Amino acid sequence: MTENTFNAGTPSNSGSEKPKSNKNGIIYGILIAALVGTWGYMYYDKSQSSKEIAIKDNQLDTLNNSRNELQSEYDAARARLDNLISQNSRMDSLVKSKDKEIADMKNRISSILSNRNATQAELAEARRLIEQLKSSTESYVATIERLEGEKLVITGERDFARKERDSVVTVKDSLGKQVDLGSVLHASNIQLSPINVRKNGKEEVTSKAKRADMMRVSFDVDNRIATTGDKEIFVAITAPDGSPLAVEALGSGRFTLEDGTEKLYTVKKMVSYTTGTSQSVSMDWKQNSDFKPGDYTVEIYQDGFKIGSGKVNLKKGGLFN
Repeated sequence: MTENTFNAGTPSNSGSEKPKSNKNGIIYGILIAALVGTWGYMYYDKSQSSKEIAIKDNQLDTLNNSRNELQSEYDAARARLDNLISQNSRMDSLVKSKDKEIADMKNRISSILSNRNATQAELAEARRLIEQLKSSTESYVATIERLEGEKLVITGERDFARKERDSVVTVKDSLGKQVDLGSVLHASNIQLSPINVRKNGKEEVTSKAKRADMMRVSFDVDNRIATTGDKEIFVAITAPDGSPLAVEALGSGRFTLEDGTEKLYTVKKMVSYTTGTSQSVSMDWKQNSDFKPGDYTVEIYQDGFKIGSGKVNLKKGGLFN
């Protein structure tokens, strides 16, 4: 009796612990789910961050590649421009006329390409400016080619005119023949006379070299269309050995021929000429040393053209030729 009453009033151990175990399981489940969710979120967030970093790296690489390509294009365009300027004075003058425009363009391009943080829009601006620089260079080249073409045409016309003139303006070496050189004077009756001057001052023509004290060149000048005014005439005498009789201290010097070359002259004289007249001219050459025997040649020039020539022979003895 007593034993049965005790059993009925004491609660069972298995019945009281079952609810407690279920509650703990729910809590653990919630914690695990939260932890898994946190890990999942962290993984997702990290994955998204990695994607964003990768995208930004790709964008940066693209910008760097674009900048490097533009730098190469710019270097090539600038090198071509500099090379053209160094080789062509016309190019240099054309570029100098637009110095500020080109300088501003170069400065802006260099500023963009040197900026590591340059945007896509700025790189696009640099590309546009580089294309403009290359276009300007091609325009300069085209202009130079046109100018060079015009220069060739002008040169050809000048050469043709010179040939035409040379075909008309022919210098005659024969004594006494008329030279048709437009307004250039004509020399005729040319004589080269060795003169012996006696102690009393009297002069006489001689044929002996040892007796010749000076050479006298005499000739007539005329031209019916030459203008009135002073005409400078040069006389060049050549010795038998081919050397020119020219001593600067005695009044000799150099003059320029029609073709641009220089020639020594023995004596010169300024002649006051009147249009349509024939005037006599005489010049004397006296040297410090004796004259050598042989053939002496005289050439007469005016305005760079030879207008006449003559010759005389000096011998140790015999008649004057």
